[in-house]
Amino acid sequence: MTEAALDDVFIDDISLPATDGFLLGASLFLPRGAKRRAVLINSATAVPRKVYKGFAGYLARRGCAVLTYDYRGIGDSRQRPPAGQKQPKSLAGFKVSMADWAALDITAAVTWMRERYKALPLAYVGHSFGGQALGLLANNTEVSRALLIAAQAGYWKLMATPERYRVYVMMNALGTPLTRVLGYAPGWAGIGMDLPKGVFEQWTKWVMSPRYLFDDPTLTGLANFAKYNGAMRALCLTDDPWATLPAVELLCSGFTSIKPEILSITPADADATSIGHLGFFRREHRDTLWRGAAEWLEATE
Repeated sequence: MTEAALDDVFIDDISLPATDGFLLGASLFLPRGAKRRAVLINSATAVPRKVYKGFAGYLARRGCAVLTYDYRGIGDSRQRPPAGQKQPKSLAGFKVSMADWAALDITAAVTWMRERYKALPLAYVGHSFGGQALGLLANNTEVSRALLIAAQAGYWKLMATPERYRVYVMMNALGTPLTRVLGYAPGWAGIGMDLPKGVFEQWTKWVMSPRYLFDDPTLTGLANFAKYNGAMRALCLTDDPWATLPAVELLCSGFTSIKPEILSITPADADATSIGHLGFFRREHRDTLWRGAAEWLEATE
């Protein structure tokens, strides 16, 4: 374990065991003073945890114990090589799906935070897939507040034009054939980072379905959407071509035991020229978007 100080925040790089024992790369951000809340940040598809470092540090400075981590196959959790062997350069043959990310990795992260910080309320930040996955977790009742950022039911026809057509071509005409040939989806095909074959194939199936993951009859975790009964705020960034308002509303409709609050945010609201699907986590938003998000996460009602 390594520890480094960043201003008034401690950062520990750790290994987090998933429910099946697979070790995930993770970072724990701790305030120097009293801890008032635990926060788990859950990544978007093909996005490494380092993207969330600035926001995690910001929350820690405000008194939160924050955990970021990489899903298996991504970043520092790319894959675990056999003892004595180097990490393979290719993800070919590495078997995992998006449903596995939720059931094995995210579920374990919630449990780890809950056990480590039993006396603190647990807040959940879900970016894109990270927000979708909350509904799939058997232990989502451990979460008291959930902030969904650009999280959506990502059916391709609910995306903005012309992005929807780029995504359709990228997934079907380019990504699917490449994945079949290579045994994994290469990041250079336009998806961000390399993705395991099973992840890309399940993601493509959902993106091509009108109700996204809700149309997947094999997804047993769907029953857990109705279990979540905490507070929820979903942020819809109006210039995000992926998580449009109809797509955000469709995802939120799955949480049938609550009435999620949906906020539409324009770039002008944040004194910015653009935000998009990833831009919320840029440090330039610390005094606008980050502050509003932190204040909501820290609320006690």
